[in-house]
Amino acid sequence: MPPHILYLPEVMVAEGRASAGVGLLVDPSGLVAGVIEGQSELQSGGQSGGRGEGNAVPEGTRVVALAGKALLPGLANAHSHTFQRLFRGRAEGRAAGGDTFWTWREQMYRAAGFLSPEQLYDVARATFLEMAASGITAAGEFHYLHRDREGRSYDDPNLLSHQVIAAAQSVGLRICLLRTAYFRAGFERAPHPGQRRFYETLPQYLRNLEELQAKYIGVENVTVGAAPHSIRAVPLEQMKEIAGAAHALWAMPLHLHISEQLGENAACEAEYGATPVSLMAANGILSPKTTLVHAIHLTEKEFAAVAEAGSTICSCPTTERNLGDGIFPADTAARLGLPVAFGTDSQAQIDILEDARQHEYHLRLRDQQRGILDASAREDWQTREPIEALLLRSASANGYAALGLSGGRLAVGEPADFITVDLNDLSILGVDASSLASQAVFALAKSAVRDVAVQGRFILENGRHSAAGEIRAKYRAVQRKYEEFSS
Repeated sequence: MPPHILYLPEVMVAEGRASAGVGLLVDPSGLVAGVIEGQSELQSGGQSGGRGEGNAVPEGTRVVALAGKALLPGLANAHSHTFQRLFRGRAEGRAAGGDTFWTWREQMYRAAGFLSPEQLYDVARATFLEMAASGITAAGEFHYLHRDREGRSYDDPNLLSHQVIAAAQSVGLRICLLRTAYFRAGFERAPHPGQRRFYETLPQYLRNLEELQAKYIGVENVTVGAAPHSIRAVPLEQMKEIAGAAHALWAMPLHLHISEQLGENAACEAEYGATPVSLMAANGILSPKTTLVHAIHLTEKEFAAVAEAGSTICSCPTTERNLGDGIFPADTAARLGLPVAFGTDSQAQIDILEDARQHEYHLRLRDQQRGILDASAREDWQTREPIEALLLRSASANGYAALGLSGGRLAVGEPADFITVDLNDLSILGVDASSLASQAVFALAKSAVRDVAVQGRFILENGRHSAAGEIRAKYRAVQRKYEEFSS
């Protein structure tokens, strides 16, 4: 059996506490065994105590010195569409008559219609590599490409799901494949040709989801979840059936887009006489396993219903800013103690800590004040959590929980998913234990990320990934073909 490993950074954040002179002890299965104190003794071969199993370092432990580095929990990306990386920066101009979320979708359909299974794998690999390089250790892939370019089923209806999972495995990321249901273009709308690769029937979807989950039971670092795309794509009765199966039969997470645009709310009211979140609450779809993606345009009563159900909201600040969706009222969520996770969504940028800081900065622009999310100064909020702790938790542990995963805190018994950052990087130069969490959230550039570990094993070491050259070359080849396709 391989030995325990003791990682010795100069400073570390674990379980929300920043400390200098401690080490992270990882057991042979890749789980956190403890936080060990007394670094100077350990480096000289001595034993020391700490928080964890037996409060001592087991004999034969391998010591990995991380000089000049800080260690933090790995980041979680709770909402991703990897294929959308393909047209990054190519849909930013203004179309005649104006440009909105709804016109942006036509660019997305073009990319979705282009990719072969092999090209999807290459694009997903490059996207996951970029995630790893930014400090992401777990990704929730909201995956709705199921059929071939003509809208026909592959011999294996889960072929494209397997391609995305294989891409994550190749890079080394932990993945929850959120297999997405997409049954219609919207209320009283004809099928959209750009969505032909998305459509399945309810029986097909449930069967394919069950088969996908069965294939990956027990596969390391791979899990499966259910994702009815939205109330516009999945009618209520079918939404209820998917939610019931996900919760009662398979105990898997349930994710859905909701209230990203005011137009969604209006269409839902026209069909059902209620806005989307009110409809979900009234029909038992909200639960602790439910994550609502975006959830920007909610009433106070709807936020309270989400909090009461114990559901999570996944905010995607960069994409929401890019698409002009609106500002997520994060202060309302924080006041109610509602957990918020982050996602990179359209891959306009991949930087979860940037999402964390913009989560607060959007509110500063709205209110022309500072420190909006600092619960330590709020007497009427559910917690008194300092702003940096709240945002770092949203960037890590909350995302893990939204994906049905243990992790994100470096607590004993959790997977040892962590990152290290260069203390000499100019973005955080001069940081110490007392300011590490705050500087990580508000200042850290992703160029500072040096090492990334999943289940206690490095997938990125000193800024390098073993397959990076190949991944980059194959992505460039796909990009060139897409340029020809689009011209």
